[in-house]
Amino acid sequence: MPSNTLKENVRELSKRLYAASKSVRILRNINWPIEARETFFKNNCTQIPKVSYATFDPSETLERVNHAKKLLPECGHFADWGNRIAHKLEQGAYLLQSLGTPAFFTHSRELYGAPMDILPDGKNSAMKFARHFEKMYDHIDDLDLDLSNHRNIQPSVVHDKMKVAVQNMFGEDAPKIQIEEQVSSNVIAGRRRIRIRSSALFSDLDIDQLIHHEAYIHVATSLNGYHQKGLKILAASHPGTTKTQEGLAVFSEFISGAIDLDRFRRLSDRILAVQMAIDGANFMDVFRYYREKIGEDEQAFESTRRVFRGGVITGGAPFTKDIVYLEGLLRVHNFLRIMVSAGRADLMKLLFVGKLDLNDLTVLKEMERMGLLKPPKYLPPWMSDMRFLLTYLSYSNFLNTVDLGTAKEHYLDLLK
Repeated sequence: MPSNTLKENVRELSKRLYAASKSVRILRNINWPIEARETFFKNNCTQIPKVSYATFDPSETLERVNHAKKLLPECGHFADWGNRIAHKLEQGAYLLQSLGTPAFFTHSRELYGAPMDILPDGKNSAMKFARHFEKMYDHIDDLDLDLSNHRNIQPSVVHDKMKVAVQNMFGEDAPKIQIEEQVSSNVIAGRRRIRIRSSALFSDLDIDQLIHHEAYIHVATSLNGYHQKGLKILAASHPGTTKTQEGLAVFSEFISGAIDLDRFRRLSDRILAVQMAIDGANFMDVFRYYREKIGEDEQAFESTRRVFRGGVITGGAPFTKDIVYLEGLLRVHNFLRIMVSAGRADLMKLLFVGKLDLNDLTVLKEMERMGLLKPPKYLPPWMSDMRFLLTYLSYSNFLNTVDLGTAKEHYLDLLK
């Protein structure tokens, strides 16, 4: 039985890490002013935007991280968990220190990876995944189908539907829904509010995707983490949680049936655009790529801005966070399948206790047994009722054992 001293040390470590995380606000610090967008369109989309960033001093963050790390020797086997979080916070501080410089890419890659990095299976990468979808889209395009979602729904409609969804799920904890001009993405969600960009347009499927992605995952895990008074770090959206958070959010779209090929195409295009920038493409090169893909200047600008925010706008050092959506989906999906096949479905609900990384789950299970962790208060519908989820994962596991062999040859010959 763990001693009370160990429990108090873990609580204190979590508290100190949370304090260090509060200054690592990456999206807020790399956001572009609205003037950059206005000037770009005033110049008829022909000139690279000029963007500058406020200087970030990492010393306070690093000092707080070091203060937390002093407790690691007193936390027994929980030290590895604390050290992983501390490392991500340090990298986040260095990333913000290097805004607008080539070093930005070094720290971005450390936090989020790069398209060509090999995944845990030892053979695939986010780029390989994106290329797979590109090839599939080419086959589908041959069918002359209109798979695009026509975006003509105003933010006010999204506001009203999102408000109903969060009220139904969170009640008195529901965040406010706000329409604002200065938002770094079409929609950004936090514990207290969901912000919708006033210039964005949406399709009907976008609304379902945003509810499952932003409300049922990002807001839910923020609120659940907030209620973990014994482990405050679970309330922090620090960069060490991004892959799991975004992967879980996209999986929520997938398992609920809210995702479609247009959404997958947008996510795979992000990976391709990030690689273009790594290879030296500048803002205008990527903007033209997106304009050809999308056919809309405003959305092409926003998609390009996501790649270059915080980095070097002339190429070579992009913000690589946008690769984690599909890569995170792969990680979460595979982890859930393995969890079921190993008979450890008991770990599933721990994914929602707060902001965390997949690597934290077994440690969190032990913390739960110690009384440091509460069960999650809010779960998405597909996790509240796990019947379809478990059926799907069990079937998916069986499919993975099937060797297509001669059947593949037979059906390919038939399809010719």
